[in-house]
Amino acid sequence: MTIWCAAFSCRLAGILVKTNPIITAGQKLRDAVAAEQPLQIVGAINAYHARMAERTGYRALYLSGGGVAAGSLGMPDLGISTIDDVLTDVRRITDVSSLPLLVDADTGFGGAFNIARSIRSLIKAGAAGCHIEDQVAAKRCGHRPGKAIVSSEEMVDRIKAAVDARTDASFVIMARTDALASEGLEAAIARAEACVAAGADMIFPEAVTDLAQYRAFADRVKVPILANITEFGSTPLFTLDELRSASVGLALYPLSAFRAMNAAALNVYKHIRADGTQKNVLDTMQTRAELYDYLDYHSYEDKLDQLFAKDKT
Repeated sequence: MTIWCAAFSCRLAGILVKTNPIITAGQKLRDAVAAEQPLQIVGAINAYHARMAERTGYRALYLSGGGVAAGSLGMPDLGISTIDDVLTDVRRITDVSSLPLLVDADTGFGGAFNIARSIRSLIKAGAAGCHIEDQVAAKRCGHRPGKAIVSSEEMVDRIKAAVDARTDASFVIMARTDALASEGLEAAIARAEACVAAGADMIFPEAVTDLAQYRAFADRVKVPILANITEFGSTPLFTLDELRSASVGLALYPLSAFRAMNAAALNVYKHIRADGTQKNVLDTMQTRAELYDYLDYHSYEDKLDQLFAKDKT
């Protein structure tokens, strides 16, 4: 009996058996970026939102560091959360959704060894990629004043540490720069170019204020550019057509659903407190039937019924 394997094919006793290569989460993200221009990435604050986003037709998901801080910890996005806080939410999302997940890794959660550990942990947890920024460790929201950034050399070292730590070559390393606000466009582009030279796969210029700036980044760095279309910040709410005209590769909506969810929850809390009943806000709620539909609830019940039926026989 001869056994021969090559190019994902195996011949066993004269029978050709073809096996399919495993498509990693990172490769899924890269494929999605290539397929949809620009790729819409929507923020999922928890696993249930990930299920709804997937059913709605999105090709990729995002986990916001600010979302983890506010939604999971009830704290501001000021570098307080840890990699373990992020990983908890990553695992919950990747357990229920097949979509590739891009993760906000802040500044990498420490020095070179910490960054390496973060990258390996994110890959193990099923993430497709992450972005690392050039703010100092005591970071601030990218759309707030008073941001401080590290030197270009230190940022390049962060990217090198992340790239070297990859246990999966397809895992996406995205470099975010906050330099535009303090150092200007040319300096920010130069940082991005240095990060690409160090191995960054994509670039995230934060707090961009006009389309020409996106176009300048895209023309110079020659890798996909992410536009952070977050509400109530420095960046206008550009449309997909506008972003496409500026050669943007990814359009990110990090906390849109979270903000809407918060406003809806607050409205319900206020009405129940004031009215003594929730009757007046029922029309703002997702129904039990809709919840069960997105959770695939009834298939779980059917499985239980089958198991109990077997126990009785």
